[in-house]
Amino acid sequence: MGKSIPESVRDRAADLRRQVRYHNHRYYVLDDPEVSDAEYDRLLRDLEALEKQYPDLVTPDSPTQRVGAEPLDAFETVTRAMPMLSLENAMDEGELRDWVGRVHKGLPGVSDVEFIAEPKLDGSSIELVYADGVLSTASTRGDGIRGENVTLNARTIKAVPLRLLDSPGPVPRLLEVRGEVFMPVAGFQKLNRRLEEAGEKTFANPRNAAAGSLRQLDPRVTASRPLDIFLYGIGRVEGADFRSHREAMDGLARFGLKTMERWASCRSEEDILRYHREMEAERDRLPYEIDGVVIKVNRMDYQERLGVRSRSPRHAIAFKFKPRQAVTRLLDIEVQVGRTGALTPVARLEPVSVGGVEVSNATLHNLDEIDRKDIRIGDAVVVQRAGDVIPEVVAPVKDRRTGKERKFVMPDRCPVCGSPVVRPEGEAVARCSGSECVQKLMGDLQHFGGKRAMDIDGLGEKLVEQLVQSGLARDPGDLYGLTREQLAGLERMGEKSAQNILDALEASRARPLDRVVFALGVRHVGESVAGLLVGAFGSLERLAAATETELAEVEGVGPIVARSVREWFTKPRNQGILEKLRRGGVQFSQPPKKREGGKLAGKTFVFTGGLASMTRDEAKDRVLAQGGKVGSSVSSNTGYVVAGESTGSKLAKAEKLGLTILTEEEFVRMVGPGK
Repeated sequence: MGKSIPESVRDRAADLRRQVRYHNHRYYVLDDPEVSDAEYDRLLRDLEALEKQYPDLVTPDSPTQRVGAEPLDAFETVTRAMPMLSLENAMDEGELRDWVGRVHKGLPGVSDVEFIAEPKLDGSSIELVYADGVLSTASTRGDGIRGENVTLNARTIKAVPLRLLDSPGPVPRLLEVRGEVFMPVAGFQKLNRRLEEAGEKTFANPRNAAAGSLRQLDPRVTASRPLDIFLYGIGRVEGADFRSHREAMDGLARFGLKTMERWASCRSEEDILRYHREMEAERDRLPYEIDGVVIKVNRMDYQERLGVRSRSPRHAIAFKFKPRQAVTRLLDIEVQVGRTGALTPVARLEPVSVGGVEVSNATLHNLDEIDRKDIRIGDAVVVQRAGDVIPEVVAPVKDRRTGKERKFVMPDRCPVCGSPVVRPEGEAVARCSGSECVQKLMGDLQHFGGKRAMDIDGLGEKLVEQLVQSGLARDPGDLYGLTREQLAGLERMGEKSAQNILDALEASRARPLDRVVFALGVRHVGESVAGLLVGAFGSLERLAAATETELAEVEGVGPIVARSVREWFTKPRNQGILEKLRRGGVQFSQPPKKREGGKLAGKTFVFTGGLASMTRDEAKDRVLAQGGKVGSSVSSNTGYVVAGESTGSKLAKAEKLGLTILTEEEFVRMVGPGK
């Protein structure tokens, strides 16, 4: 027990906390301070002195407690009752208009829809949870349902109130708010200068700096970084009722939370497009990074009527800006060889900053693309980060040509092994024909041991390179003949590491057959097709003996895949690999998962995008176990398309065909809970 605290001291401490919170809000949230820095510092020092004299006065929400926790060993996981959804993207005006059309279609009888447009911050998403007005938890987005607990770090951000303001009315019993932690441009530049002077690694851009700072295991490091926050949405709320997005944002502002000021009310597509153009023009003058604008239906009841499409709400969309571009010199074009032997031309560039990231290499896709764009070595070229991530060469700047530029010629021999380069008729990609190409061998082994294939822990790039270079493994089948002595003799291995690899190989022998088929690396056979083949044939022996016609009859396979599968199994080298795998104890058969009857009998499902509550394989198993079929492509015969996160062309085709599209939640209700 601490010493007795006089009531007058308690009252003084409470008053000091109130004043410091108020001035924090004026300075960090409203950017409108009422007192000098010296006066603010005096109030904070007085509070610190009282709490030092009377330790029992200290409360978790005291302004003095923003930093003080010990470094963590790892972040805990936070599981949400209401998922943090991601947004669908509109990359151009046409996609934006399509979305507006879908909103109106989803609100029959509603002639006038108000949209709210806001800048889309380029930072790190976060959820803050307030219980009875006090910050209880802060977590990163993660996969939407599960995120990392970064409460100690969020407490160090001055714009995050530790206790909500309760004026002019009471705060909600529970308030979940979502927002973006970001680093202002000026703070980012100052931080990088400081890191550079200290001889430390600098950050590529403000987004990386914000994300890296928020996820520091030592809260004191986070506290030293100039982080800020804007709140843009709500999750669960108890004790308050908001009828619209703007009403919710006004409520958050009253509670002392920092919300986006640069918003606009839009009644039409033209209003949205005008706001988008204005913000894109102003983008480089803002004190923070944005990469687009977010458009939301304002009324909450309309949002509920529109519902959710898997992991993204139908009532909102991110209308992205054009990718950032820069002009630099194309110094050379080199060719890389992939796992399937594909030769990919890669541009070597004079280093240039594109969207805050230094770029010296960029993809050129294939020879047809180079010829179509008329890109030549020595050209000045426009480079962009597609989706603000992957660098690519957009086009040459032809009026800068001097006549010394030269056309690129795809080599007729593999740059790795010297084998002839072939380009099958109708294909855009040239390939190495050598079966013993080192680059292909290494790619085969890495693919075989990958997480989604045989999941051989420890079989990384460096070990694979040693195995191939030493001749210990020339194909996946050789892995199961390795000895401890052979592995221990490799560089930086040793007895313990060698045994770990052998243990991982032992565990991989029992992998499900569909993963074995996927691991073989047959062209056009991904995880989904591998599952279809195993479901149809049940064993590797039957699959290897199947004719092209029998393969093509499997729903979701088709003639191109059937031809590729048949060709793979007829090659003597691949037959040798299968024999080694069989002798090595790898599982070669399993009962088909599909059964006759069941409530899904006669119904075909196609999955697109990632699922949050289960893996794709688990979802397929549930369909097959209840008599349904799983397809890999969308057609008029498809019964249901299950749309997860980051959907692709399958969803667009399903919508065009008028098929039934299920959200993940609807799919789970249909098939029932897993065992």
